[in-house]
Parts: sequence; structure tokens; C-alpha cells
Amino acid sequence: MSATEWIIFVLVIGSMLGGLFWLRDSARKLNMSSEQMERIRKRKAELEAEEKEQQEKNDGP
Repeated sequence: MSATEWIIFVLVIGSMLGGLFWLRDSARKLNMSSEQMERIRKRKAELEAEEKEQQEKNDGP
């Protein structure tokens, strides 16, 4: 590989890594109260129960 190809290769890899690090650093945590988390858990359980019921209904005779 020529020097130009190596430079392009290093720039591409550096850009990819830089983008990944920037994405990681810019991600922020969700600050939720325990009430909100409990509502999410409850809703998730309800949806899973509905899906299970629907699946059993579709798999029946």
C-alpha cells in the first residue's frame, strides 16, 4: 500500500473510532423516579400477559 492509502486508512479508522467515542460520551442516562420505573414494569408485565394470552389463543385447536 502506498503512503496515501495508509493515510486514508488511518483517517477512516480514526473517524469511526472518534464517532463511536463521541456517541458513547453524548449518551445520557434517563433520570426516572421509582414511581415511573414501577409503572413501566407494571405496563410491561401487562403487555407480556396479553401477548401470552394472544399466543395461547392462536395456538389453540
